[in-house]
Amino acid sequence: MRHLPKDKRNKLILVIVITVMVLAGLWFGLISYQQKHLAELAERKSAIQTKMDKVQQVVKNADFVESETLIATKRLAQLEEDMVSGDPYAWMYSKMKEFKLPYKIDMPQLVLSGDQKGEPVSLLPKFPYKQAKFTVGGTAFYHDLGRFIADFENHFPLFRIVNLDLQPSLLQADADKEKDKEKLTFKMEIIPLVKPSV
Repeated sequence: MRHLPKDKRNKLILVIVITVMVLAGLWFGLISYQQKHLAELAERKSAIQTKMDKVQQVVKNADFVESETLIATKRLAQLEEDMVSGDPYAWMYSKMKEFKLPYKIDMPQLVLSGDQKGEPVSLLPKFPYKQAKFTVGGTAFYHDLGRFIADFENHFPLFRIVNLDLQPSLLQADADKEKDKEKLTFKMEIIPLVKPSV
């Protein structure tokens, strides 16, 4: 460049500067914008691909989900068979009479507390079933009562036994009833779920 005349050298420098400016303008104006746009498209494509994979997984598992739903529906129907239906007092009386047969328990007291149609469940809010409350009282030996309660709760998983009150039995007058001194007087509340009317 030393051998070039000053006028041509200035023109050459000007051409180089303008070329660099045009290239920088192209880079920042077009190429970087396109690269940014391509990166956004790649992110969108990745997000859509992830959603598509999830949809395909759901489609693949549709049969499994349907079979699980069917099993859950059958299980719910089985559980609803042990729910109070119709007249709660008559239903509970027949269940208690049938269930207590193999146990040495005297249960003369069965009282329905509350509404015949049931009341909202106090254990869970916005629960689709209602509950009934029965007060049950009677006498039994400690071990017989314990076995009865354990078997009752295992047989009826939708029932709750609450407020169990045990007192010594007051049947101590006769000498024949020496063994009855060990009996307990019990009182408890049984809270079953009420099957909704159709």
